[in-house]
Amino acid sequence: MPLPPAPTQPATLLAKDAYDKPAARQASASKPVAAVKPAPAASSGRKPAASAKVAAILVAPPDAVASPAATAAVPDATPVAKPARRARTAAPTPSAPPAAATPASLDSSISVPAAAHHRHHHSPSTGKNSAKNNAKTAAKMFVLDTNVLLHDPTSLFRFEEHDVFLPMIVLEELDAHKRGMTEVARNGRQASRMLDALAESQSADIASGLRLDATGQRAATGKLYFQTAPLSYQLPASLPQGKADNQILGVVEALRKLHAPREVVLVSKDINMRVKARALGLPAEDYQNDKVLDDGDLLYSGALALPADFWNKAGKNVESWQNGAHTYYRIGGPLVATLMVNQFVYFEAPGEPSLYARVTEIQGKSAVLRTLKDYGHVKNAIWGVTTRNREQTFAMNLLMDPEVDFVTLTGTAGTGKTLLTLAAGLSQVLDERRYTEIIMTRATVSVGEDIGFLPGTEEEKMGPWMGALDDNLEFLAKGDGGNAGEWGRAATNDLIRSRIKIKSMNFMRGRTFLNKYVIIDEAQNLTPKQMKTLITRAGPGTKIICMGNLAQIDTPYLTEGSSGLTYAVDRFKGWTHSGHILLARGERSRLADFASEVL
Repeated sequence: MPLPPAPTQPATLLAKDAYDKPAARQASASKPVAAVKPAPAASSGRKPAASAKVAAILVAPPDAVASPAATAAVPDATPVAKPARRARTAAPTPSAPPAAATPASLDSSISVPAAAHHRHHHSPSTGKNSAKNNAKTAAKMFVLDTNVLLHDPTSLFRFEEHDVFLPMIVLEELDAHKRGMTEVARNGRQASRMLDALAESQSADIASGLRLDATGQRAATGKLYFQTAPLSYQLPASLPQGKADNQILGVVEALRKLHAPREVVLVSKDINMRVKARALGLPAEDYQNDKVLDDGDLLYSGALALPADFWNKAGKNVESWQNGAHTYYRIGGPLVATLMVNQFVYFEAPGEPSLYARVTEIQGKSAVLRTLKDYGHVKNAIWGVTTRNREQTFAMNLLMDPEVDFVTLTGTAGTGKTLLTLAAGLSQVLDERRYTEIIMTRATVSVGEDIGFLPGTEEEKMGPWMGALDDNLEFLAKGDGGNAGEWGRAATNDLIRSRIKIKSMNFMRGRTFLNKYVIIDEAQNLTPKQMKTLITRAGPGTKIICMGNLAQIDTPYLTEGSSGLTYAVDRFKGWTHSGHILLARGERSRLADFASEVL
């Protein structure tokens, strides 16, 4: 087969930078190759070399060949003395590589021509960029309702790699709630400051989104978007357009169409808002980040029943020794992995000796148990109060232990939380003088409609909220006074009252309690932020007791999973100087016990 004649025109090379860009190679490969027509042979009279006969013909992309600049760079008659060198020194063809039109960091929210997107996605060396682009498409966009920011100002940074969108009406409502000294107003001001810090820390255009990690919140890798332009949406005529909730629903509807197929989700603490969103076919979720537990039954109880075969399996390997009035046991085995420091364990079986102990130490695969003091016996009564069940004995051991600085007590009505706490407090303040006084406070959330402002000083205003304190002090004064008569009881009441201070939670910020016995009643109505504010008031020698009934939460937007009491129990479990007990059995009266079960 005869070889084709050698070209007399120098080959036109691709631009040097085009060889370094895989997208350009892919673009040239995806288009038909146009061969350059060879020019007539030069009149040199010399036969072309054999190597010249088999030289490959290099071609430029079609758009580069068709351009006037490329035509000017390739003359019709060119000497063939040194074609390779002439080709190497020729002016590069001004080709526009496709990779410049489709950067790897292109946001999925921007529409891309089909051909360009196809080239970018299938480029052989852009696998990581394609993975990032796919991850961006998979990342959700959460539209926050105003009540989420008012409930938790840091909610902006709780969505990890997902983006956050704030409608303009949310900023308006946030501005309307920033005035006042309530918790909602403080949260509104804090949320506004965080938004301002994000905007000031970045010089980028707000319309392109603000990086949520710009202020040091490394867990948030998404972006914050504001509504910077009107959005077109269509809602049913039954929903008035002037209402803020309906405007937020309209924004969610518009964003779903604008960013399809990306998932856009509404996040709101308002149940009715979520119901309306689902009725319109819009995805809606509750704000879950503040919930410590999904189910209240999973809350740490503070006590564990040992298995029935505990002594048979661990009896031979148990070490025991005596130290004062307590007996210590060192146990091992798989049970140790489930134990926590200051957790109570008990063993009850017919025909075998019972064991009631507290875990005092865990080292590797072994744990040390210490027997308890029996406060159910009359000789160990505290201010005339004896414990009536197992859980009350556990609680009293925590309340009377000076090494335990923080105690949480939960339980239904009538389980003895307030009575045990006050009896232990009076014993350690008046008898042992371990603490100087008792400070008692509670969340002032009413069960029914508020009766208005109360007259008097701070303690007089708190008086109506402290009915539980008065009832229990009356019982304790009678038990301790015995037959002292009218004057004796009056003196005892005056002494008790002089050592108990009733304080309002509104004035706790900035205080420091030294050697105080602090009681926080109705702690289930506190938010995690309020709980943190109160616990951090503790100074040297102070003991704090939080008690409440998680079934009686009156604060709006608080549930068993997001209550400050649940938050404290979960965060402090296992700490050497804290303890928790769930009081399970009511001891108030048979009427109260029956009502708790059937009502």
